[in-house]
Amino acid sequence: MASSSYSNSPCAACKFLRRKCMPDCIFAPYFPPEEPQKFANVHKIFGASNVSKILNEVQPYQREDAVNSLAYEAEARIKDPVYGCVGAISVLQRQVLKLQKELDATNADLMMMVPNSSSSSSSAHLHHGGRNKMSSDDDGGGDGGGSSHGLSFYYSSSANWNNDPSENGFPRGDL
Repeated sequence: MASSSYSNSPCAACKFLRRKCMPDCIFAPYFPPEEPQKFANVHKIFGASNVSKILNEVQPYQREDAVNSLAYEAEARIKDPVYGCVGAISVLQRQVLKLQKELDATNADLMMMVPNSSSSSSSAHLHHGGRNKMSSDDDGGGDGGGSSHGLSFYYSSSANWNNDPSENGFPRGDL
């Protein structure tokens, strides 16, 4: 019976590949035996040889981030084989645009409800230097001591947050 000081259980990668897990196994620190699906997904998309090459090429302090990125992309590719994580990004960008439009509509409704004398004095403080912010007349103390009649909420979403002039989100034809 051979004794091993490393571990009684092989890492998820060696178990999946049906090989002996050596003490210097490149996969062991990143694919623990408790997470077999993580390696299975990464192997299905990238292959064990490619993952091994990637891990050997990156610095040891970057390996955990590399494995997490590979695992995230592999899971996304399994869910959406065409776009992978770019598909998820596209969905989120469209959701942000929809919510920005909803916020603009709500702000427009709020501006109609605010009396002119109060909104004109506090609106001058709201859009400063091209940055969007929420402002109130109580100097932003946040302690609740200010009166609510001078409070104005306006957040313009006209800024193009993703620098996409088409503003139609991903995926685009040029990607």
